[in-house]
Amino acid sequence: MEVCYQLPVLPLDRPVPKHVLSRRGAISFSSSSSLFGAPDPRQLSQRRGAISYDSSDQTALYIRMLGDVRVRSQVGFEPERRGSHPYLGCLLKLSLTSHAELVGSIPARRIRRLFSFQRHLLTSRLLRGTPHLSPLHFLDEDYCGQAKCMLEKVGSWNFDIFLFDRLTNGNSLISLTLYLLTHYGLIELFQLDMVKVRRFLVLVQEDYHNHNPYHNSVHAADVTQAMHCYLKEPKLAKSLTSCDVLLGLLAAATHDLDHPGVNQPFLVKTNHYLAALYRNTSVLENHHWRSAVGLLRETELFSHLPTEDRYVSRQLGSLILATDISRQNEYLSKFRTHLDQEDLCLGNTSHRHFVLQMALKCADICNPCRPWELSKQWSEKVTEEFFHQGDIEKKHKLEVSPLCDSETNSIADVQIGFMTYVVEPLFAEWARFSDTRLSQTMLGHLCLNKASWNAMQPEEAEGEQAAATEEPSSRALPQGSQEC
Repeated sequence: MEVCYQLPVLPLDRPVPKHVLSRRGAISFSSSSSLFGAPDPRQLSQRRGAISYDSSDQTALYIRMLGDVRVRSQVGFEPERRGSHPYLGCLLKLSLTSHAELVGSIPARRIRRLFSFQRHLLTSRLLRGTPHLSPLHFLDEDYCGQAKCMLEKVGSWNFDIFLFDRLTNGNSLISLTLYLLTHYGLIELFQLDMVKVRRFLVLVQEDYHNHNPYHNSVHAADVTQAMHCYLKEPKLAKSLTSCDVLLGLLAAATHDLDHPGVNQPFLVKTNHYLAALYRNTSVLENHHWRSAVGLLRETELFSHLPTEDRYVSRQLGSLILATDISRQNEYLSKFRTHLDQEDLCLGNTSHRHFVLQMALKCADICNPCRPWELSKQWSEKVTEEFFHQGDIEKKHKLEVSPLCDSETNSIADVQIGFMTYVVEPLFAEWARFSDTRLSQTMLGHLCLNKASWNAMQPEEAEGEQAAATEEPSSRALPQGSQEC
């Protein structure tokens, strides 16, 4: 079974558009016989993999194949074989343009798909020459099947978004959001065009910067999954309208869209154009909102609902702007006042929207409330991003922002302060509003995680704090209300 060597002739004599260079690529699904020769054409409909190019920017060439793929800077395309199976160990040599001064040198990179136990067994049989049936179809079914199994438990607070991202080949935000939109019946209810929905989600995922350690598409997928957990809470599930649910999911998926990996003070003191555009007020949040609205209009997702388009844009902005951490006390005080006076009425549209804002705020900073194995990974990633900003500030002789100096801060310091002054007050009030098992579970994880970070500090040495050195994963999770 040979791979066809014929490719479309690309106009390589013109510059590559900047927006193409900024994108990480795309995946094309195809069963075209012009790409894969097969003795049985009926098998082609079961196969996924293609080589295609963007019709509007034909210098962008996208590749999707099974096995190992290597991208090199040499001109030409040359598949090479390793082993006895044509789809295992396949290498690609590719050049998108001859303008080296524009794209720079493209380093060799190996991209590996998740290698499951079943795939390992299949590979062993192939290398031994054991007969097999539809191997490519089997590999894809095995690969996607594990992701589907995870989606069946998407409402679990222990959902491992890192594993799900690997299973979906880096497409966790697309897969999870599309599943949830279908799960809630929103696509059918709002008569959304599936082509437009998928295009919108692809563009959203592309506009997240995956070189950011923390503010990337995986974080957006994690926040969307947390939002789903909150939407299932009894008080919200019986009160929210379908429009509320749609807004909540879209806001979660786009709340950090096109995040540059630095905070607002950095943009302000470097005179960034975004800071000037939004007058130093909720700079990032305004940009995330406007970027999301731009993609909604580009894809015309709600073009068939002209009266809803403006409403969705306005409400989406209100939700995303609520994630501005500098306004944390403002929202928390308002939430606390409502709870003290017991006057929250979820039959009231404005009150429901305010609760959605608080739910999104909780979802955005819920990492310390996750199980230790997940929480620790997120803590390391966000601190890495902080320290990277600090290194840039030092390099350009700028004042180093708080929490961004790797010489004076540690991961434990950053996390303990964040948990104490930001996370605990918010989730304590959320537990007052929604006193459920999930709320108590989150507070329990928060206490255990904080104790673990405390135990990592050198000065932690005695008494009850020494007992906290045991990892949360090996301890029984407290189900009752606990004070941290």
